[in-house]
Amino acid sequence: MSMMTSYYKEKLEQGLTYQDFVTEKLYEIGIPVISYSSKKYQHMVGENKAGIEIKNDARFRETGNFYIEVAEKSHSDIRNFTESGIFRNDNTWLYIIGDYEEIFIFSKRQLRLVEDKFDHVSIPTSKGFLLPIDYARKFLALKVIDCRGDPIA
Repeated sequence: MSMMTSYYKEKLEQGLTYQDFVTEKLYEIGIPVISYSSKKYQHMVGENKAGIEIKNDARFRETGNFYIEVAEKSHSDIRNFTESGIFRNDNTWLYIIGDYEEIFIFSKRQLRLVEDKFDHVSIPTSKGFLLPIDYARKFLALKVIDCRGDPIA
């Protein structure tokens, strides 16, 4: 159990660090993001006041795809999945995903509209679809922020 706790804490810290990195980048282009810390407000309203979901996909360059989550569950033993990601019922209207080199900004609505065009995958705690990077860059991204050369990255 302590290994899972340690792994979970490490992944959580990585996600929060990436979220802070993106928040700084968004502020630089005039988009202030005020994140909610409590689970209560995150479930009641959304991740932040701006309605922006931020995800780090550290493997998209290696796989050639973004993993766009549509459902999740906290543990594999739980029977049913809960809508999440682009299907979560909250204030989210923008979906941001990327790494420390590039940040891709998408409309949640647009991602919902194209979801059925791509391969779906499932693991014990998450369901989603694979969005090819080339397609995302050419047809879907509202903006791509190039962070290469950034001293924080």
